[in-house]
Amino acid sequence: MKKHLLSALLLCWAPLLFAQHTFQATIQDHDANTPLIGATAYIKSLNKGAVSDENGQLSIANIPEGNYKIVLRFIGYEELVVKVQFPSPEGIEPPVYHLEHEHEHEHMEEIVISSTRSSRTIEDIPTRVEFIAGEELTEKENMKPGDIRTLLNESTGIQAQQTSATSYNSSIRIQGLDGKYTQLLRDGLPLYAGYSGGLSLMQVAPLDLKQVEVIKGASSTLYGGGAIAGLVNLITKIPEEERTLNFMLNGTSALGLDASGFYAEKFGKIGVTLFSSYNIGSPYDPSDTGLTAIPKFNRFTLNPRLFFYLNEQTTVNAGVNIVAEDRLGGNLEYIKGNEVTDPYFEQNLTDRMSTQFQLTHNMEHGKLLIKNSFNFFERRINIPDFSFGGQQTSSFSELSYLHLSSSSEWVLGANLWTDQFEQTLGSDGDPLDFEQHTLSTFIQNTWNVAPKWTVETGFRLDYQNEYGVFPLPRMSLLFEPTEAVTLRVGGGLGYKIPTVFSEDAERLHFRNILPIDPTQMEAERSAGSNLDINYKVSITDELTLSTNALFFYTQINNPLLLRSVGNAYTFQQPQGYIDTQGMEMNMKWSYHHFKLFMGYTFADVHQHYEGTTTTMPLVAKHRLNNVLMYERHGNFWVGLEGYYYSPQELSDGTIGQSYWIVGLMTEKKIGEHFSVFLNFENFLDTRQTAFDTIYTGSLSDPQFRDIYAPVDGFVMNGGLKWAL
Repeated sequence: MKKHLLSALLLCWAPLLFAQHTFQATIQDHDANTPLIGATAYIKSLNKGAVSDENGQLSIANIPEGNYKIVLRFIGYEELVVKVQFPSPEGIEPPVYHLEHEHEHEHMEEIVISSTRSSRTIEDIPTRVEFIAGEELTEKENMKPGDIRTLLNESTGIQAQQTSATSYNSSIRIQGLDGKYTQLLRDGLPLYAGYSGGLSLMQVAPLDLKQVEVIKGASSTLYGGGAIAGLVNLITKIPEEERTLNFMLNGTSALGLDASGFYAEKFGKIGVTLFSSYNIGSPYDPSDTGLTAIPKFNRFTLNPRLFFYLNEQTTVNAGVNIVAEDRLGGNLEYIKGNEVTDPYFEQNLTDRMSTQFQLTHNMEHGKLLIKNSFNFFERRINIPDFSFGGQQTSSFSELSYLHLSSSSEWVLGANLWTDQFEQTLGSDGDPLDFEQHTLSTFIQNTWNVAPKWTVETGFRLDYQNEYGVFPLPRMSLLFEPTEAVTLRVGGGLGYKIPTVFSEDAERLHFRNILPIDPTQMEAERSAGSNLDINYKVSITDELTLSTNALFFYTQINNPLLLRSVGNAYTFQQPQGYIDTQGMEMNMKWSYHHFKLFMGYTFADVHQHYEGTTTTMPLVAKHRLNNVLMYERHGNFWVGLEGYYYSPQELSDGTIGQSYWIVGLMTEKKIGEHFSVFLNFENFLDTRQTAFDTIYTGSLSDPQFRDIYAPVDGFVMNGGLKWAL
């Protein structure tokens, strides 16, 4: 009897126990609503899957009753996970799922930072490093393909300060400090310092850059004196497995033209990169002042490099960078070639040549690195009734060793820096000649103290032939309490050798400036610290937020000031100091195809001299950086940007007006190899000449005031890019 009863129960329950179900769906492109052929659906718990047909349809059979997660994938699209319950309600049509294109910024390769001499990625470094790479670097290239001024100026905490009203010369200010306190490097080599740094922002084209790394605050321990405010390291592209061949042609409404090309390829044990650009500009005066806001210029750049892959452990690369430029600004009619009585003009003739050499040898637990560069820079400045010129020759050589272990990294090294300047034209009297050299040794350790704690310590000892010995310690701490929160705190000492090459001297074209006597001067010394807080959160599956807050303080003792003494100018060191304190706040919102960047900089910079405190001129105490970007599946971009500058105190004691700069940028890919871009820079036509003056006196003898706002106004540019 029991046997028959059990059989009956099994017959009743069998349809439920062994019921099998089928998952059916159609997979389409989110934007075009077209079928995706070859998309996959996979149920991990059952190890079952299917592939879509030419109509985007797929089917998975023999699914038992229950709840399942089904993963939908297609190459080049974001993964989609759907939850499905079986049995499904009767009468429901098979669903249609739409997959979205991958966003490049969500699938970037890990960013390895080289400026800290470490082999770690940016997330694992205790020292706070900012980088510009990928889409952001491309967007900045489109806006100003001829130089890196815009690339840096639109970052929080960085301000490109124009030092000439007619020739467009500019310098970098980090956290409100003078441009002479910022080190500009190329692949870790100091190619733009001293006399050769005056036009560097305007003579570096960005097409061959892979990424830009910025370290703010005292960084002299990393690369020696000069990095009191921070350093900017321009990292160039190297040959990859696939050939790279890029061309860019850009034209502006101000009658400027930029043409550049970059080529990189490997041939077995040899690789090559070649970058070349030609940039020309026509004299441009949008305000009818009679003076050029954009000068007439033509510049040629050539940078070939060879890479030798000697074996799996050893790589050698060597190259040369050549830049020649003729830049002429001033009286518009005179620049155009018309006959003018007693015209004002400013001409810069420059020739720059630098070599680069690097040998890398990988070992089982470390890496040996040898670097060298030789730099020659010649510049001649011509203004009415005066000419200044000189030649700067410098070199940099470094030997370092990186040792890796399971919990720490050690870097040990030594370098030699030489610098010589010979004045060839200028005022009567003592020339500004000098000859200096600095010998350095350094050691750095990065140690994973605990799973959430990492400490980086460093010490550098510099010997400078005219100013003595400089011990430079620094320390940074990284704490990651959760995956969403990262904290960094750090600080260090810095120094700067007295130099006549400053923003103030540039404005005077080095006329009637007396040389510096090392026996009467001391090096400028600094101490700085910063606190960095990062927070990332996914508010929904589609909306993410990344925030960053940086609090900083830097004090510079023995600051060098240029003061007038009779008919001449001399550098002095009054009793006192300069300090800057403030914060930077960055927020990045991501939602589907949209990205919103919001940045705020508060920089409170003061000069404390002989018991009197004054505000540092030409510093916007409050700045806003806002960019809204829309990107559609990797081939169309459009962005709206707005930048606000608060009133700035000027050298003559007056206050400059606040202003906004608003721009619109767009790019569209055409096929696989071509794209077109169009930018409307400063389309509100914000100009200092619209609400203030740039000079007093006559057009033949203008006495220039501080330049604190744009002088070129609205400029439209656009062009073509080829990637073959």
